[in-house]
Amino acid sequence: MALDSGASARSGQPGERVGRRAVLRGSAAASAALALPALPALSSAAPAQALSGRPSAQWGVQVGEVTTGSGLVWVRADRPARMVVETSATESFARARRWGGPLLGPGTDFAGTTALRGLPPGTQIHYRVLLADPDDPRRTSEPVYGTFRTAPARRRGVRFVWSGDLAGQGWGINPDRGGYRVFEEMRRLDPDFFLCSGDTIYADGPIAPSVTLPDGGVWRNLTTPEKSKVAETLDEFRGNFRYNLLDGNLRRFNAQVPSIVQWDDHEVLNNWYPGEILTDPRYTEKRVDVLAARSRRAFGEYFPVGTLRPDGQGRMYRVLRHGPLLDVFVLDMRTYRNANSPGRQPDDAQGILGAEQLAWLKRELARSRAVWKVIASDMPLGIVVPDGETDFEAVAQADPGAPLGRELQIAELLRHVKHRRITGTVWLTADVHYTSAQHYDPTRAAYPDFAPFWEFVTGPLNAGAFPAGKLDGTFGPEQPYVKAPTRANVSPAEGFQFYGEAAIDGDSGELTVRLREVGGSVLFTKVLQPGRVGQ
Repeated sequence: MALDSGASARSGQPGERVGRRAVLRGSAAASAALALPALPALSSAAPAQALSGRPSAQWGVQVGEVTTGSGLVWVRADRPARMVVETSATESFARARRWGGPLLGPGTDFAGTTALRGLPPGTQIHYRVLLADPDDPRRTSEPVYGTFRTAPARRRGVRFVWSGDLAGQGWGINPDRGGYRVFEEMRRLDPDFFLCSGDTIYADGPIAPSVTLPDGGVWRNLTTPEKSKVAETLDEFRGNFRYNLLDGNLRRFNAQVPSIVQWDDHEVLNNWYPGEILTDPRYTEKRVDVLAARSRRAFGEYFPVGTLRPDGQGRMYRVLRHGPLLDVFVLDMRTYRNANSPGRQPDDAQGILGAEQLAWLKRELARSRAVWKVIASDMPLGIVVPDGETDFEAVAQADPGAPLGRELQIAELLRHVKHRRITGTVWLTADVHYTSAQHYDPTRAAYPDFAPFWEFVTGPLNAGAFPAGKLDGTFGPEQPYVKAPTRANVSPAEGFQFYGEAAIDGDSGELTVRLREVGGSVLFTKVLQPGRVGQ
């Protein structure tokens, strides 16, 4: 699908065809170029040395929204600079094509994106980013290297990973444990892309220098001024996104694995909804809408999202088409939701998606010709997520009867999928800080007008883990697998850090979903057959 190129901080020119090569010198050079001097413990590579008086790109590079012929390359400079991208079929860059990018300045926190278009499908693309002095283009930074694969135009296998929840509940980058180790583990799987299911930051979660563990040990965090308090200003939100990029594992991962990113609540604050007025004494700005607008702008500056401009305008929900086998439908369950409540409304047109997004999703699912249609949901469907004593945060509201409240929109969507005979829908999510698999079946449900489907939950990437939530019986969920701690906010030092892997076979079209725990263990595997209902 063609994606918006954005405003002044995004630019691109058509590129020439490049060939497919394995990641060799490019990824090694990327590791060396991405090692921040402040973090030698998080990378075995030598720190990059900025050329005196020239721009530097110490925050690394990343690519997003990759399709069969396009991708968005991101970088952040340390000063005003012109972004330049070079692409090549080989790691040697012997026949490189140059792509003119935007001028990076304080208006976007010196971050920007260049759109690469007209790329060959199913090909390994090698790229490097240069930052040029606006007053003297001959004065450029050291190059920062990256690579990615474009989506295949023909039927070919696809593999990706997904998870969410990073630096939550006070568990930040711990250099004693090697930082965010999950990203190095996922990188070694060499997936085609990473689906980040929200809670990319914890803007409402300050990071202390140390935390005492239940066994008396100490968890030591890297800290920054912006992470010392809840985020309220634009600069504080920007600092939250920068914090994660201090981790060398994440920067190496970004240089090799493209991303599809969505947001949830902690990009602003816990369980937020539009129009909310805060009573939390930590905040001087009480209007959640103001905080959300600032976070949305920083999100657009720090992630390459084709439908969202760096000024925060545009929309989060979108569809990414990854060849004939896969479409990824990215939802936004924050921007358009109604207020959290007991969820017993007999009529609810706004729900959790809003009327416009629901109509878009129904239309795009019906148009999709992909074998598998992954619905990237930032919140689970049948797991009860409370918000206080009486209200609920997600879709389910602990009433196993007929749909009410936000369940009404989901019922409408599921009915549409059934009656339009849309096959291959699978729901992927994070949010609840444990991992599980749910199968939904109308024969077990209070609401029977839908076709059976699966929902897979994973996470956190690096955050506190929590006990499993209860299931709501409205859509008949059954849970063949769950792994969660028995107490709240278990630290990453005790495990319970999860991600998922999804692989589609190019010949048979089978989709294999694996729930993984950090450390390499495969906890649960489910193989789904294409076009089959009720599996």
